[in-house]
Amino acid sequence: MDPQPVTLRHISCSNTHTHIIHMASRTRLLWIRSRDHPGVYTAYLTRGVLMSLIVQKFGGSSVADAESIKRVARRVANTRKAGHDVVVVVSAMGDTTDELLDLAAEVTSAVTPSRELDMLLTAGERISMAALAMAINDIGVQAKSFTGSQAGMITDGVHGAARLVEVKPDRIRESLEAGNIAIVAGFQGMNRQSRDITTLGRGGSDTTAVALAAALNADVCEIYSDVDGVFTADPRIVPTAHKLNTVTSEEMLEMAANGAKILHLRSVEYARRFNLKLHVRSSFSELEGTIVIPENSAELTPTHLKEIPLEQPLISGVAHDRGQAKITVVGVPDVPGSAARVFGLINEAKINIDMIVQNVSTDRPNVTDISFTLDQAHGPLALQALEKAQAEIGFEEVIYNEAVGKLSLVGAGMKTNPGVSFTFFEALSNAGVNVEMISTSEIRISVITELSKLDDAVRAVHTAFALDTEGEATVYGGTGR
Repeated sequence: MDPQPVTLRHISCSNTHTHIIHMASRTRLLWIRSRDHPGVYTAYLTRGVLMSLIVQKFGGSSVADAESIKRVARRVANTRKAGHDVVVVVSAMGDTTDELLDLAAEVTSAVTPSRELDMLLTAGERISMAALAMAINDIGVQAKSFTGSQAGMITDGVHGAARLVEVKPDRIRESLEAGNIAIVAGFQGMNRQSRDITTLGRGGSDTTAVALAAALNADVCEIYSDVDGVFTADPRIVPTAHKLNTVTSEEMLEMAANGAKILHLRSVEYARRFNLKLHVRSSFSELEGTIVIPENSAELTPTHLKEIPLEQPLISGVAHDRGQAKITVVGVPDVPGSAARVFGLINEAKINIDMIVQNVSTDRPNVTDISFTLDQAHGPLALQALEKAQAEIGFEEVIYNEAVGKLSLVGAGMKTNPGVSFTFFEALSNAGVNVEMISTSEIRISVITELSKLDDAVRAVHTAFALDTEGEATVYGGTGR
């Protein structure tokens, strides 16, 4: 007879002077600490298989069509049948979000994200959640679907890039206690003041999953996509990229911030803040994937701890970003406060700035040029704000360029290894790639270059740091759009 699953709430201790302090997920080991003797711990083998709470997130390529949804349904149901509580977060099917954005562009000329655009875009995830719940119920396992607002995802009022201010998953807990798998629409929430639906920005389903996992105190958050884990570069551009078994949260944060689409930046930030283990895997294979090591690596299993090297590798990966735009404000008066006025306008428009370079003119006295990069989606809004204030600030003109890309080299080993910068820039030079802007941190070097040269630059740098492998990485689906 198969062992019956048990959870913490189903276990009672006959010794009233002890209490449970740890239950190892997917094992039968239970640790008990004595209240009378705090330094005394006893390990017990339980009779059943211990249940853990697992949050699983499936990206758009994993639920791209009916057959894909059925495959994901079987995977989720098998996790539940193994004795675990399961919460699933889903993205919109395939390229639905991009198609909805294209539709919006065809019917309106509006520049800024709006309430109605958020209403339109959230339809994609609602379709996915309902279809997946139907597919799971069809194979005999209970499942219920919930929108972001129903799942308790409370945000600020910024449409198109809302930030979570509170997560109250009361209905999710109730559904789990009733024996259901909870299916949650990612990427969306609700502002409590306006009661409007909001979206969290592109890739926001990752953030939904991690925030729910933290609020529910889940054992792990599994992020499923169309590749087998975190690679040293995008395998669509560098087929010889190799998969990382582990990566630190610090490195993953830099890679996500600089264009690596495998994880949304804010999801990595949440995971670091709440010391949550992320497991990046493919929904198309059973391979182990990549563990994103939290700050407290003692929370990892002994198997994963063995995979952590004694010293960090020199380079963990090469990230790239095609979604950047570059703005140059020409002829800014070279007096105190000019830069503050320029970036004050950008701040008022709630636009995030990435890289900044200021060049004092050598042939024209008392003026300077200020260049900065930002997300392409916010470029027109920034241009509009600057042009309105041209006379007030006194600059000559604004130059806007979307034909740029960002390349970033990331690795904790940079801190203690000389020569990284030389190898990096030599590789770009040999590939005929010109550098327009440079930005660095302790574990990252980023440059802006021509968009047409970006792929060549990624491959050149990847090869220069000996990150290539003999085989080719598998990309199971998706367009990478």
